[in-house]
Amino acid sequence: MEFKHRSVLLEETVNGLNIKPDGIYVDGTLGGGGHAYEICRRLGNKGSIVGIDQDEAAIEAAGIRLKDFGEKVTIVRSNYCEMKSVLQGLGIDKVDGIVLDLGVSSYQLDTAERGFSYREDAPLDMRMDRRQTMTARDIVNDYSEKDLYRVIRDYGEDKFAKNIAKHIVIEREKRSIETTGQLTEIIRGAIPMKFQKKSGHPAKRTFQAIRIELNRELDVLKNSLDEMIDLLNPGGRLCIITFHSLEDRIVKSAFKKNEDPCTCPKDFPVCVCGKVSKGSILTRKPILPSKEELEENSRSKSAKLRIFERK
Repeated sequence: MEFKHRSVLLEETVNGLNIKPDGIYVDGTLGGGGHAYEICRRLGNKGSIVGIDQDEAAIEAAGIRLKDFGEKVTIVRSNYCEMKSVLQGLGIDKVDGIVLDLGVSSYQLDTAERGFSYREDAPLDMRMDRRQTMTARDIVNDYSEKDLYRVIRDYGEDKFAKNIAKHIVIEREKRSIETTGQLTEIIRGAIPMKFQKKSGHPAKRTFQAIRIELNRELDVLKNSLDEMIDLLNPGGRLCIITFHSLEDRIVKSAFKKNEDPCTCPKDFPVCVCGKVSKGSILTRKPILPSKEELEENSRSKSAKLRIFERK
């Protein structure tokens, strides 16, 4: 299947980077290369971009899309949490901008056999990096009821998390749960019909939760933000697009901490902790998709862009 992914908040993100023609940039979630392509268009002869992605299909698609930019582009199969070591391996110490477009891509959702979608019946997979051995099937069949409840409650924010976990455990005692279709039907049976009619597809939150748990998405994000800010040159910018409240909360909190790291009591006349600001938040409120983009791409409706500039 052709790798198709419509880059959300494309113009806003690329403009937010404030690109220098001779700068060095990183797209930490390369995908199909949409953001990277627009960055490349603005680079001069000495400018360059490093694209990082853990999905082999994305690597292949981006390589084709960006081939005309030649040596300006370096593509590495890795997770963005390894960004510092990837850059060190390329002899790069600092960069002028970093982009993260978080979450699952349109291609991953639309490729049934990847097991991300609750709308198609396929093996329970959900791996963003298929070199990983653990799959969604392992979580669904092997996690305790307590752990399933925790995952669905914390990452899916589903008020029926306890009942969904209970139903999964009851059903897997009869036979193992192997497909997205099986899991979807179990979830339907765990949520009262009157709520299913009001709040979209009943499996949406549980599938999101399992995907986040499997790919360690929130842990990776939380543990990478400070390091990415440290990788920026003065004036360099970090642009991050999130798609749900948990991601956005992590980004907002990290940006705030890096802008104002002081831990002194508020009534102290001067700072004595010695912690110095690393830069400024350029988006006090997140940038949201335009009305036109929302009409063209329904998957952009929950997107938020936040930007941090290094001192």
